[in-house]
Amino acid sequence: MTFKQKSVGGVPRCAPCDGSAPVNGVRGKGRGRVRLVLMALLAGAVTLTHARSGQTLYVAPSGQDDWSGQRPKKRGVKGPFKTLERARDEIRKLKAAGALPRGGVTVELQAGVYEFGAPFTLTEADSGTADAPVTYRAKPGAEVRFVGGKVVSRWDPVNDPQILRVLAPEAAGHVVRADLRALGLTEFGQPTGGWVSPSGNNTELFFADKPMRLARWPNDGFVRVAGVTDEKPVDVRGTKGSKAAKIFYDEKALGDRPRRWAQEKALWLHGWWFWDWAEERQPVAGVDPDKRLITLKETPAHPFGYRKGQWWYAFNALCELDQPGEYYLDREAGLLYFWPPSPVGESLASVSVTSSLVEMKNTSHVTWRGMIFETARNIPITLSGGTRNTVAGCVIRNCGGYAVSVAGGTTNGVIGCDIYETGNGGVLLEGGDRKTLTPAGNYVENCHIHHYSRWSRILKPAVNMNGCGNRIVHNLIDNAPHKAILFGGNDHVIEFNEIHSVVYEANDAGAIYGGYNWTMRGNEIRYNYFHHIQGFEGRGCMGVYLDDMFSSANIHHNVFYKVARAAFIGGGRDTVVSNNIFVACTPAVHVDARGLGWASGAYDRLVQGLKAMPYETEPWRSRHPQLLTLLADEPMTPKGNVIARNICVGGKWDAVEAKARLHVTFTDNLLDKDPLFADAERQNFQLKRGSPAYTLGFTPIPIEKIGVYKSDLRASWPVTSEIRPIATPQP
Repeated sequence: MTFKQKSVGGVPRCAPCDGSAPVNGVRGKGRGRVRLVLMALLAGAVTLTHARSGQTLYVAPSGQDDWSGQRPKKRGVKGPFKTLERARDEIRKLKAAGALPRGGVTVELQAGVYEFGAPFTLTEADSGTADAPVTYRAKPGAEVRFVGGKVVSRWDPVNDPQILRVLAPEAAGHVVRADLRALGLTEFGQPTGGWVSPSGNNTELFFADKPMRLARWPNDGFVRVAGVTDEKPVDVRGTKGSKAAKIFYDEKALGDRPRRWAQEKALWLHGWWFWDWAEERQPVAGVDPDKRLITLKETPAHPFGYRKGQWWYAFNALCELDQPGEYYLDREAGLLYFWPPSPVGESLASVSVTSSLVEMKNTSHVTWRGMIFETARNIPITLSGGTRNTVAGCVIRNCGGYAVSVAGGTTNGVIGCDIYETGNGGVLLEGGDRKTLTPAGNYVENCHIHHYSRWSRILKPAVNMNGCGNRIVHNLIDNAPHKAILFGGNDHVIEFNEIHSVVYEANDAGAIYGGYNWTMRGNEIRYNYFHHIQGFEGRGCMGVYLDDMFSSANIHHNVFYKVARAAFIGGGRDTVVSNNIFVACTPAVHVDARGLGWASGAYDRLVQGLKAMPYETEPWRSRHPQLLTLLADEPMTPKGNVIARNICVGGKWDAVEAKARLHVTFTDNLLDKDPLFADAERQNFQLKRGSPAYTLGFTPIPIEKIGVYKSDLRASWPVTSEIRPIATPQP
């Protein structure tokens, strides 16, 4: 339960459940045991520990692959294997000899750092069974680190006069240099990433278990585009700019910096160039200080153009290496320059090399448990196909892409993991067949996903869920520049999650987002707690954002606190917003009729999406009968939306467009009356007995169940997270 508050440094923090609140009449530790059993059943009863009758193989950094793989029982006996590949091959031998032992096989890894020169791969041949699963796990209590990079141990002082002239004066005596080519590294990728160009192939530096930052200016925040050229003008409903990849800068803000930038080998800019929700990193083609003009290379091209007032910063500049924690990589020479935040010899420094660490294809009944996965350039763990595969209790951090990809198969999931400092998002979750409405049952559960989208800032959510019949449950998601959950498809469940301090670098965006489709029905968004979500510079964003005629979500039994535009229906149909609590939201509910106005041009795209599904045949015909008559029933009109039995306190109740209000059913909402919260000052929005909401048919929200829960499969406990202060809007 994450509603009890404590103060850390004057900022409220969310504290985990201590088991004291009653759930279904059970208190304390007994309640926790009952709950864990229920969670295990919900997760597909995945077997995460091996039976005593199973077999264990041992792997250690000090082992040898020609040893037995067994634990030494007496001094002098040679035991553990050295590599995962050798353990995998031993399991294959067991299968070739007949079958895996009942209870399965556990590969237990001893403490240490395991460097990956290439991904460790498993195929269908490496599967376990329901009775004999295969588990790769860290030895209990041991720190096992899977590293996709090279350790950098030799650093030299910078004595080159030419380099010293380029460096900022304050960097003198602090910056050290390493020759990466001496480590055998020759390919370093490019610092791409954004709306158009993918990230995940870029060499990054990590030090003391944290990502370091490419030298940039300004060191924090952004500078504004002072103007654009008259070339290639663009006008989108009155929002004007230019498609020419050129921007003017403010000489007062930048001073003489551009003259130094003009001498840089490979300067890049990162900007939100036209829309608040579409950033792009682009290399600089040239800097003209006399015209105060920066010209960007058009590869990768930014599709929307550039406009005055948007925000950007410069990076990958040696001359801007001016504070601890920054680095610069000369890709031509293979030289890495670094201002370490602490003495360079006292902590581990590494650079990312390997794209991924573990790749499984059509493998089944395999579990990864308790390791640290880090410093991969792209996605460390990929599960493709198969059934009942699990990533449990792991720490996945400091990588260039998402943390985990679950692509297809059934009942595959990520449970109890800590995921942070990823270049993109947290988990790619996909599976199920939309055309037959067959669920996959894949899931992300009891994970803490935070400080993600470190590199690509937009459209890289904590969980990106697609397909049919998948689940995102009991997670804590916080501190990210854009979305928490992006979903598409049918019959998904998003429940018991706590989401806060997200969407802080965008405005036309939502904590949970789905868009552009009439057929993605049957989705449940329930029992979640959204709080402290206000958008870039506090200028507004959305809580649950159903964009551009997305239709038929069921949004119920959620709590929204200090969320701008909490429940947002952007022209869609058949959505139910019921039994929610809205506190200090502005507004609580939004419904518009954009399909009858500026978004009417989306009709063809929506019809295409409709016809891509067999909506006139079973099971669609029975489950979604509204689609049978949709095209004959003013399809761009927001009909069928119901707003019922909600509580709204403070803030603003609704912002419903007049054309939409004619078609919205409002009933039994409690507006600006005291609902008798248990303790609103401490964000405990449970209702006391006698609340007037109950007389309107409001049913209790199981607030005590929301968020992460204590479990043997949790990577860490307790779990806390910092609430990001809401910025004051600029004029």
